Amino acid sequence: MGFLDNLMGNASEVDLSKIEKELEDIVIEGEEVEQGYNVFRDMFLFTNRRLLLVDKQGVTGKKVEYHSIPYRSITHFSVETAGTFDMDAELKIWLSGTPEPIYKQFKKGNSIEDVHKALAAYTL
Repeated sequence: MGFLDNLMGNASEVDLSKIEKELEDIVIEGEEVEQGYNVFRDMFLFTNRRLLLVDKQGVTGKKVEYHSIPYRSITHFSVETAGTFDMDAELKIWLSGTPEPIYKQFKKGNSIEDVHKALAAYTL
């Protein structure tokens, strides 16, 4: 998958060596990023301790929100795949103590399954 897939909202695997510098002030001692998926400018990063949602904002993407979710806080999650007329797939993650889920939308394609498998592997 390449730039066009990212532009369409499809997840592509992140080259972890390229984001080490960007995350050096975010990860703690003993924490390692093990898997990552890029959706346009945003990322889903799976570390050995937490799920890290990286949301780049603004035109330049210099403003960044880092949303840290300890795996133990994830109570359940769901994936809704794209259909014939509904072109978007959806990922919802519920956290303990929070009634509304974290909601992420993906364009039609098989990429949401990769994120779903990674989420299942780290939480189940």
